[in-house]
Amino acid sequence: MRGLPLIVTILLFPFSFSFGRCKSNPNSVDDFLKCLPKHFHKPSKPVSDAIYTPSNTSFQFVYELHTTNLRVLTQANATRKPLAIIADLHESHIQATVVCAQKSGLQVRIRSGGHDYEGLSFVSSAGATTGELYYRIAEKSKVHGFPAGVCTTLGIGGHFTGGGYESMGEDVFWAIRGGGGTSFGVILSWKIKLVQVPAKVTVFRVQRTLEEGATDLVHKWLQIAYKLDRDLFIRISSGAIPETGKANSTVRVTFIGHFLGQTDWLLKLLQASLPELGLQRKDCIEMSWIESAISWVGFPNGTSIDVLLNRVPTSKVFFKSKSDYIKNVFPKEGLTTLWRTMMEIGNAWMEMNPYGGRMAEISESETAFPHRAGTLYKFQYSAFWLEGSSESTKKYEGLLRKLYAQMAPFVSSKPREVITETLTSAAMAAIVRISKWPKSMGLSISREISRDWQR
Repeated sequence: MRGLPLIVTILLFPFSFSFGRCKSNPNSVDDFLKCLPKHFHKPSKPVSDAIYTPSNTSFQFVYELHTTNLRVLTQANATRKPLAIIADLHESHIQATVVCAQKSGLQVRIRSGGHDYEGLSFVSSAGATTGELYYRIAEKSKVHGFPAGVCTTLGIGGHFTGGGYESMGEDVFWAIRGGGGTSFGVILSWKIKLVQVPAKVTVFRVQRTLEEGATDLVHKWLQIAYKLDRDLFIRISSGAIPETGKANSTVRVTFIGHFLGQTDWLLKLLQASLPELGLQRKDCIEMSWIESAISWVGFPNGTSIDVLLNRVPTSKVFFKSKSDYIKNVFPKEGLTTLWRTMMEIGNAWMEMNPYGGRMAEISESETAFPHRAGTLYKFQYSAFWLEGSSESTKKYEGLLRKLYAQMAPFVSSKPREVITETLTSAAMAAIVRISKWPKSMGLSISREISRDWQR
């Protein structure tokens, strides 16, 4: 497939940017704006049309447009606002921005689609999203796809540089291993390799509550999901829910399945490997691969694929997320602890994704994405809230940290691994510490920096 172009957005901060305060010299921005015309020579697309500063009436709207986590817009995070937003209209805008930012002592932040949970970099408008990528593939072929996640407003630039699940060029590999794609540069296009998919795939959703035996069923799933047939993927999504007259008194678990084949064969597979799920024909829906991409997002069956072209998230809440990797079979006592804390949080959500398959055959040192051979599952925990006061934020962030701490005995350790896309601000101190290690440490320094960055 031809390389898919990316138009990225660049935001500028004082070079001394920190999470506590930003101190800047007003002359830096003036110097930057005066510098741009000297390094840009395309009159048909003047760089002035791409610049937004706080004095511009559209600045706040552009700044907030793609923000999915309202927590990054609270007063506590006000100091993170950029000094200027450059919504690049041409490749030369990017070159001029980088050159002039360096000359003016300003820090550049690059965003592709606004998926950073912590808001540590920002976005106004960005490159192609996963939804747009899926849509354009479907325009050309009904039997090809590209597996890149279920969030269709996710910018593919940031997603791909999170590590990917396949191979890539050596420079990108080492940049990502050293802390993420932003340590490499501004990437304007990617050439991707599509995979063949059947004309029809099968999807299903089966729900169980704790009272309906969810704990035993999840425990069985944890024992076999990473070694199921490679054409079958089953994710678990769980959340605390209230019962009538009670508050958050149980957890509902949803088994979300995607099979590259038809219903008859899927039923035979699960009857042999996970009969406890009780999957029935009425639970299964056959559809095209592109329709399954819409189903994963949660849209009703029959929704037009045009919904994939929507670039702005439809819902925005305050939330905090963390992630873990699982190296050994997760014990039932860990599930009991997990459910109890989720019910305490109330507005809690968790996702369990199996690995295994082809990924289990690739060593962690072979690709930029290190969580491969020996990794069974990825867990992601989230807390959500609707009121943006500092008290609410402190409460839910504290509860999520409690859940994360309670999971420590059951997950990877030394180091405790997480994925780049759910990094937290606590990672920064570790980066400063580890980046001082001698270069002679070779691969180990790259691996440890990337893992600490992800923490």
